[in-house]
Amino acid sequence: MASLLLFVTLLHLITLTVLFIATLEKSWWVWDGSEHSDLWYTCRFDNETEARLCLSSEKTEWLQAVQVLMILSVVFSAISFLIFLGQLFTISKGGLFYLTGVCQAFAGLNTFTAVLIYTLHNKEILHDSRELSSGHFGYCFYLAWVCVPLLLCSGIMYIHLRKRE
Repeated sequence: MASLLLFVTLLHLITLTVLFIATLEKSWWVWDGSEHSDLWYTCRFDNETEARLCLSSEKTEWLQAVQVLMILSVVFSAISFLIFLGQLFTISKGGLFYLTGVCQAFAGLNTFTAVLIYTLHNKEILHDSRELSSGHFGYCFYLAWVCVPLLLCSGIMYIHLRKRE
């Protein structure tokens, strides 16, 4: 039981860290290595000044939906970890961690929806940027996709996890 509890806790912390990185880092869309776009900024490397110039991404409805959903998924995942810690010390023997599992699964569904919106509507989100055919999805986009099954699996594991003495 202790090893399962440790595994679920580490999985939750790793998933929360990866989700946080995917939300805040600067690589959701990449062009030729010198320009990239994320949920918050579009950055270009200026060869003359040898500096990175970043401008706020133009706020489209789709981008704002992705931003809100990713922030919600981080918040729900963090709240579910705090609920888990609280339930660990207050729940009676044989009790299930339903609330923790539901919050974690909801974080997974938020992440899934956000990444799906970004996948299907990246032309509208990046409409003022360079030609999309010369770019590709960045590593933060893939990290967000990796978080989806991890969040859903850990949510299901929490729902089935029983407290034992």
